[in-house]
Amino acid sequence: MKSPREIIESHYAAGERGDLPGMMADFAADIVWTEAAGFPIAGTYVGTDSVRDNVFIALATDWDGWSVAIDELVVDGETVVGLGTYTGTNKSTGKAVSTRVAHVWRVRDGKAVRFEQITDTAEVIDAMS
Repeated sequence: MKSPREIIESHYAAGERGDLPGMMADFAADIVWTEAAGFPIAGTYVGTDSVRDNVFIALATDWDGWSVAIDELVVDGETVVGLGTYTGTNKSTGKAVSTRVAHVWRVRDGKAVRFEQITDTAEVIDAMS
């Protein structure tokens, strides 16, 4: 079984390849995914289909080149925190964004079971207006 670090590293590596199924390969079927209040897709989504549709597909619909570059992982048992930077260009406004982000993951029994995003939502909203 992969370690919590390896599970989250695999998720981000798949994202860099544009591999959505790979990004979700180690998600629990009932993963609880929370996007920060004030973020354009803010809310809590439960289950892989909900996360795929309301997060990954929604971001690809509104942004060109939306990506996260994680430059540090901090691991404490089953908790993994990814620190990095979001970048992308809003399709409606043509404005680019680059803002810091923290992702807090919980891993249990070889699956990602919880995710919480922490970011400067004002910078993202500004790029959309």
